[in-house]
Amino acid sequence: MVKSIKWSPEAVADRIQILNYWNIKTGSKSYSIYLDNTFKDIVSSIKKFSKIGRPYDFIPEGNIRYLVKDYYQIFYRETSDSIDILHIWDTRRNPENLSFKE
Repeated sequence: MVKSIKWSPEAVADRIQILNYWNIKTGSKSYSIYLDNTFKDIVSSIKKFSKIGRPYDFIPEGNIRYLVKDYYQIFYRETSDSIDILHIWDTRRNPENLSFKE
């Protein structure tokens, strides 16, 4: 069964913040478009192979996994009918600020 992808409000906000940052930093949308396509490709891979990510051991009961691409970690959780994208995290940020809502 193919599972649907659900983006959490936090993941959507992360994605917008990252893309806006690069729009301002570079003065162009080309890198943001590349980065957004990269995120979409990673989510597509997660949809096909949901166990591809590494388990996030800091919350063992949360069944959270993540994939790393360059400076970004994409956190997700597989449920019975969907794959929930929880966060897109820039690893250059303070890890103490990363939190997951239930």
